[in-house]
Amino acid sequence: MRRALQDSFDVEEASCREEAVELVRDVGSIDVAILDMRRWTGNDHPEPIGAIDAIKALLRSEPTIGIVAHGDRAERHLASAALQAGASAYVSRTAGAEELKRAAHAALDQERFVDPAVPPRGSRGKLTKRQREILQLLANGESTTVAARELDLSEETVKTHTKNALGRLGARNRTHAVAIALRECLIE
Repeated sequence: MRRALQDSFDVEEASCREEAVELVRDVGSIDVAILDMRRWTGNDHPEPIGAIDAIKALLRSEPTIGIVAHGDRAERHLASAALQAGASAYVSRTAGAEELKRAAHAALDQERFVDPAVPPRGSRGKLTKRQREILQLLANGESTTVAARELDLSEETVKTHTKNALGRLGARNRTHAVAIALRECLIE
């Protein structure tokens, strides 16, 4: 990251989000911050401050700062969460140096930038029709048993579709899958 940006920016590094917030608060006049959105640091200890809270804290300390959220994957729900919190740009770890530079320059200019690899809002290629139907029923508060009955499937088939939907969405559980599907407009 330093190599990609050092020609255009003076680069300062912080070891964690909390340190980054303190740096911006104490130093001020920082134009762009690139914030790691991962949940865990390299030493397997949770960050003391979450990524979304860090974005908000950076903006409270320096309202004109441009923030690039640097996420693990090129996924719409990750980009949306960062942008809604106040980040100017979102770029994934899989993006190349040019995308990172574009994101940093966009944040500097207070323009929005989203990694081109992030699927467009409402793209429905991620889940099958059946997976969307099941997640919609779950979002409506129905149980696996009710979903099976309404769709004329066995409960085991509904569970299999649900498990596959979790994998495709990168969700931790059914509730997380429903939340992602709602955010990405895959269900209503």
